[in-house]
Amino acid sequence: MFQQHRIRAPDARKTHSFGVTRRDRDTTYPHRLNFYTVPPTEEITLDEFEQWAIDRLRVLGEIESCTFRNKTPEEFESTMKPLLEKYLPLSANTSASLSDAKYHAAQLERKKDHYSHFILRLAFARSDELRMRFSRAETALFRLRYSTDDTKERQAFISSLNFAWETVAEDEKRSLTEQLLPTVGKALFEQESFFKVDWERVPDLVDQRRVLIKRGKAYVPTSLQLSLVLAEFTKSLDKAMELTARALPRLDEDDRLVPILNHLSLGFTAPEYNSSIAAGDNFLTGAPLTAETIDSLVPHFPLCMLNLHSTLRRTNHLLHFSRLQYGLFLKGLGLSVDEALIFWRRGFAKISDDEFSKKYKYNVRHTYGLEGARKNYKPLSCQQILIEKAPGPGETHGCPYRHFSLDNLIATLQSPLMPHKVANMEVLHGVKQDVENKRYHIACNRVFEYVHAKELKKSAEGDLPGSVAGPGGKLRETIVHPNQYFELSWELTHPGARAARDGGGDVGGVVGAKEEP
Repeated sequence: MFQQHRIRAPDARKTHSFGVTRRDRDTTYPHRLNFYTVPPTEEITLDEFEQWAIDRLRVLGEIESCTFRNKTPEEFESTMKPLLEKYLPLSANTSASLSDAKYHAAQLERKKDHYSHFILRLAFARSDELRMRFSRAETALFRLRYSTDDTKERQAFISSLNFAWETVAEDEKRSLTEQLLPTVGKALFEQESFFKVDWERVPDLVDQRRVLIKRGKAYVPTSLQLSLVLAEFTKSLDKAMELTARALPRLDEDDRLVPILNHLSLGFTAPEYNSSIAAGDNFLTGAPLTAETIDSLVPHFPLCMLNLHSTLRRTNHLLHFSRLQYGLFLKGLGLSVDEALIFWRRGFAKISDDEFSKKYKYNVRHTYGLEGARKNYKPLSCQQILIEKAPGPGETHGCPYRHFSLDNLIATLQSPLMPHKVANMEVLHGVKQDVENKRYHIACNRVFEYVHAKELKKSAEGDLPGSVAGPGGKLRETIVHPNQYFELSWELTHPGARAARDGGGDVGGVVGAKEEP
């Protein structure tokens, strides 16, 4: 399967692997849209295999988050547009035809889209719940792309699918005029044409009473073609996922792919995030982060890190995994190894210098890649915190939204000791529902939006630089990493902070400086 670190996509002749019924040797992609009925057959590198899948996972994870947060169609499109442009761009044929370079770039975009879908299909075929969530997110992605596609290209794609839709003849249309008129209106009736399909294929249109039902058939106006296409897409994908699930035991024999697929299947818990700040780098304001300034930054911490910080200050001690989680978070903020040693030494105030050096100094340096295997560890993501090393008795690491009891969580959010007490009962009720439904990162985002409601509103109205907020003062992108939480909080309350750091400008202060009222 591997040749010079390259991986061959599963052979299309083994149609059971992906649940397809035909093969196609043509490697070009004539359409921007794709029903994913033909499996990929070319070789790709292992890095491409994993990175393309992760990029698609970021998109699908945000789609699911938008659904959980009940975003309107306008908010959904506004949120997804920059993500798709960054991780899964798909150029139209009109732009691709301008030059050879753009054509090849468009083909590569479509190849990435094609392969990443099939890779995640393998990862999410492992349980009924994962298959359902994958199908739902992919259908939403297809709907978004369909609605933004060029009209001519869209019709060319639909024509290529050869759907068995029965066209309603003109004489039948005339005979049913009175019954069909309510579905499109008198003004559009003459220009409209209709398809006839089994009513079970368009349940959403039936529920909305937008079609005529007669003798088990739904008469669907061409203008409502999207519902038919989506029904076909979902039906095709669900069938393929069932076939893929049956083929998974044979795939488990390949111990080189299984670890990657297992990791990807956990991705819906919360997508990954890469912080833009390196350890020892200048902080967001351009001033270095020091041990003395950590306390002043606590109002910008997510609840997991706030819990660890307050425990350290209260007890002058943290157990191993708590130190690891909090230490890597501070490293991600830009705290250098020298300042980290100062911070932890002062935090462990009840022990001697000699005891600290013997028991804890090595571990601090180890997390910075200066001891042992010299691995440069990254800050833990929400996904890692949620699924790895659940806290035991006396331990304080983990995610409060998952690992606290519900009563303890609500009491903590309402505590006057919180930098931002959550007093809104509607928000607390939403957090409770999120936790009960195991949507832990959505609960965290809900609290963030409550705490920063004023700043997000200003951002949405264009009064603050950047595009953190979308319509309605909601976050454009779901927070999936503690360091992302901090950076967004800092930037919202310090407008221009990132631009000042990147461009060397001044944002009117240094880290830890007291903010003007």
